[in-house]
Amino acid sequence: MAEKKSKRASPPKGVRRRRKPVGTSTGLAAAELQAAAPPGAVSELHQAIEQDGGKVLSIYRDPYGGHWLVQAALPIDLVEPTPYQRNLSDTHVRKLEGVIGKIGRFLDPIIAVRIPKPDHAARYWTPNGNHRLSAMRTLGAKSIIAIVVPEAAAAYQILALNTEKAHNLREKALEVIRMYMELAQLDDATEETYALEFEEPALITLGLCYEERPRFSGGAYHPVLKRVEEFLNQPLPAALNLRQQRAKSVLALDDLIVKQVEALKAKGLTSPYLKSFVVARVNPIRFRPKEAPPLSFDEALDRMTQAAIKLNPEKIRMEDVARSGGAPDEGE
Repeated sequence: MAEKKSKRASPPKGVRRRRKPVGTSTGLAAAELQAAAPPGAVSELHQAIEQDGGKVLSIYRDPYGGHWLVQAALPIDLVEPTPYQRNLSDTHVRKLEGVIGKIGRFLDPIIAVRIPKPDHAARYWTPNGNHRLSAMRTLGAKSIIAIVVPEAAAAYQILALNTEKAHNLREKALEVIRMYMELAQLDDATEETYALEFEEPALITLGLCYEERPRFSGGAYHPVLKRVEEFLNQPLPAALNLRQQRAKSVLALDDLIVKQVEALKAKGLTSPYLKSFVVARVNPIRFRPKEAPPLSFDEALDRMTQAAIKLNPEKIRMEDVARSGGAPDEGE
């Protein structure tokens, strides 16, 4: 009799299995990273860095995609964060200052791209390294080690490149909308063109909400917006107008939600989850059948608005809120 195969234990709910390594190798071997002569654009970047007062330490290709990179020591005064980055975390900067100062070593190069300036010296934008840059400035460093990417477009891939400190939702959304504003001035590309840089369409609308209302509780609305938002196939300037209208709709809904939250508080209900509870209560997607056609942004917001208006706080009990769980509301 054949033995029964033991079932492989499934990971706990919510825990993803780690991806297995692919069966075939890819990219370049170590000896190949400097085996070819760099193209003209990289040689020109080499000369430009030296003319800017920097020093090129090596030129090589990255081991995965084979793209050319320049490792260089840059004058720290020429390096600045991309203009659409999140704000610095004082706690994170102070921690870096302490560690770098204590061990006396800077071991983690920043990423940078060279931005020519017609009226003054070129600048080097770093989409991944603002906290390290700030710490080194405070410590009095004259230069900083950077991996300079020849393609200027890398400066806009901030969310994909930035692994220095985990983003929260507010930081992600604000970075996306600041980057969006910059890119809207360059050309008539669509949101879909920058899908990698923007990460997800809901972040664009949420970014506008955070710009208008810094203490906006975006986390309460994010699950809904992720389901109803799509990248717009319109030039960025035109798409921005529509995004601004959508942000106004979300903020108008938020005003109604806040009134209902205040009514619940006046009734004596106290919980850090009140706003998330009310938003979930009026969410039209929460119990929508899977076979039902998806709702558009306008349909979802209209339904949520009507449900928020009709919500009767007198029928809400503390047990209902307690059962909802979830994360504490932002800004509360």
